Amino acid sequence: MMFSPYLGKEYNKDEIEKAFLNYEGKIRVMECADVFSKAAASIADGKIVGWFQGRSECGPRALGNRSILADPRDPGMKDYLNAKVKFREAFRPFAPSVLWEYQQEYFELDIPSPYMLIVSDILEEKQHLIPSVTHVDGSGRLQTVMKELNPKFYKLIERFNEITGVPIVLNTSFNIRGEPIVETPDDAIRCFLGTGIDELFISDYYIQKQI
Repeated sequence: MMFSPYLGKEYNKDEIEKAFLNYEGKIRVMECADVFSKAAASIADGKIVGWFQGRSECGPRALGNRSILADPRDPGMKDYLNAKVKFREAFRPFAPSVLWEYQQEYFELDIPSPYMLIVSDILEEKQHLIPSVTHVDGSGRLQTVMKELNPKFYKLIERFNEITGVPIVLNTSFNIRGEPIVETPDDAIRCFLGTGIDELFISDYYIQKQI
């Protein structure tokens, strides 16, 4: 039996918009009718996305509600994320989040790993397709994304698959080294502005940095 790991507070529209006021002149905020397609297209275009949706995760891993997302197909993405976003050692790997229906096409694992706690070998013939989430030993600590547990994150990866043919995104926790995962909209914006994250999605808002 699966249980929902999303137990934190869900922020309403007023609380989110109040946080925006603290960063006037630093961010550009737009409401977006389809954040899933927009975020998926940005990731496919090589952008690094902050993804802040619904309740926050309870547990040791970021599971798609407080996550930094990127394109697993980009062989240079791991090094860039470690250096310019996470500010941590270059060898540190990143996790693949995969739609459950496609998991066995990429991983040697036939059970779900919804809480990102299982390391699996990536099929050798697929490793070249997702280099930024393939560790040096050919493995990945994967997250199985299931529609019933996280419909929003599922929909984003579904849109990414429609664009790229790859049902996987790179998923890492929305924080930098030495800090906890962001919890509030203010936390998310502050982390966004202090790192190499390109775009931020909070609920139905699309946020860019003011140049």
